[in-house]
Amino acid sequence: MGMQFDDRLATVLRMRADSAAVRRIQLRQLVDLLGTCPSTAYGPSIDAAYVRLSDLQRDLPPVKGAELLRDPALRLRSPRLVAALAGGDPRLAEAALQRADLSEEQWLDLIPALPPEARQALHQRADLAPVLRGLLIRLGVRGRGLPPAQTAAAAAPVIEPVGTAAATRDPAPPLANDDVFIPDDGNARGERIGAIVKRIEAYRKAKQVIEHAHGDAPRLPLGEEHVLSISGPVRACDFATDSNGRIVWSDAGVAPMLVGRRLGEDGGVARLIRRQQPLCQQLITLAGAEAIAGRWQIDAMPWFDPLGGRFMGYRGRLRRPAATQAEITSVTLPDSEADRVRQMLHELRTPVNAIQIGAEIIQQQLYGPSPHEYRALAATIAGDAAKILAAFEELERLAKLDSGAIELESGETDLAAVIAATAAQLGAHTKARGSGFDIKLETAAALVPLAPLELERVVWRLLATLAGTSAPGERLKLRLRDKGGAVRLDLALPASLAKLDGKALFGAGPGAVPQVIAAGMFGAGFALRLARAEAQAAGGDLKRKDDRLRLSLPGLTKAGPGHTDADEGSDLNAA
Repeated sequence: MGMQFDDRLATVLRMRADSAAVRRIQLRQLVDLLGTCPSTAYGPSIDAAYVRLSDLQRDLPPVKGAELLRDPALRLRSPRLVAALAGGDPRLAEAALQRADLSEEQWLDLIPALPPEARQALHQRADLAPVLRGLLIRLGVRGRGLPPAQTAAAAAPVIEPVGTAAATRDPAPPLANDDVFIPDDGNARGERIGAIVKRIEAYRKAKQVIEHAHGDAPRLPLGEEHVLSISGPVRACDFATDSNGRIVWSDAGVAPMLVGRRLGEDGGVARLIRRQQPLCQQLITLAGAEAIAGRWQIDAMPWFDPLGGRFMGYRGRLRRPAATQAEITSVTLPDSEADRVRQMLHELRTPVNAIQIGAEIIQQQLYGPSPHEYRALAATIAGDAAKILAAFEELERLAKLDSGAIELESGETDLAAVIAATAAQLGAHTKARGSGFDIKLETAAALVPLAPLELERVVWRLLATLAGTSAPGERLKLRLRDKGGAVRLDLALPASLAKLDGKALFGAGPGAVPQVIAAGMFGAGFALRLARAEAQAAGGDLKRKDDRLRLSLPGLTKAGPGHTDADEGSDLNAA
């Protein structure tokens, strides 16, 4: 203790308490001074102060003393003082325990030493931590308190780590479980308080030895196993900090490893804490036990005193970032370009889904009425999000086809029937413009080994792309035939596509060719490229032959007699 504290304590002890008013003042001063005195402070003046405190508790009416202890201005932060007040009159004990401001660790040390009546008074506190309430329930109102000091001291050497000398402790007289000892003699009460404090210290030291021993060492039955152990690797936990960003509370199990750490010593996190700004997806690295070591992502919000508005710290959550979880589970990210595209699309799809859901909530007024303007705007946003998601599906499909990650569903479908149905579907657009398709079927049935849906996708991409890029009045010739066991479809290119050179026809680039009907968001080149990948996945191909496209697919029927390859280079105009 510092000289200033000793001087103030000596001044209070020299005060002549000749009246009840002076005794109340002296009691208040002693409680205030001893309440802020560190638990490790000892000395003649402090012992004398506790003896004088005992005399004042006996001389003052308990009702007056309890009223004084309930003063919000008093600071009861000393476990020794709380123990001394809890051993007195039940009314004084109740007031002291309701006002005491101790840490969770201090309460865990003190509760077993409290008399049963004091435990009952503490159990009535509304702000008691769950672990403390569980300890009280385990001990019971009239449960067993701390073992005598010599018992705790005797147990310590048995589980003490190698190389640690056995701690010597002064024996203290045991206290009966239900005793509320209030002697008339002031010196006897001082000795009694000293005995309680020694027992608390003996228990604390024995507990420290147990905690540092091997994992199979016995523990005191205080119901704290769920606090000092974790069931597996830590992926996420909640926390709270003080105004300096130092963690003061965390989930059970990880609290011993996190409490006392600062969220950010320097860098961006420290700057945000100094400015009292929200911490959103901030990354930090923690060192220490294996369960918490490594990179963490912080999401926390500042919180303030509801009465005075003072900044109190942060409340939030720590979670492992996605990259760290991948390392923990030993998942190796794919190296191919197609797999990187698929991973990127997966990450992009999540926010677009969230936007679409939010827009639909507003448009459908699921959470309450919305203005018509907002609903119209939300409907537009939801439609755009749906188009983006459809485009993502096309990109992912092309990436999977290129990498061989998927196979087209097999079946038996007539290509001639699919072409006729698709052309009829597009007729609502092409007839009004005087465009469309002139279809020539040289086979009654052109069966291919694809499921109907798969074949419809390929044909739609081809015909919709050609119909959308054709000019008004432009008619396109289609020729379907069997050729050497394969089914071949020749399609004339519209003038806007026929003028493209080389690989530009299959090049992805939205807006390169104006389209009235679009088979996708990425333009005609991407649609044709995806159709080619689908054809190749089915065992065929899509190639350019001068001013036409040729789709080849394996057939399920044998080619009829008389068919040759003599017309390999024939033009569609001859059809």
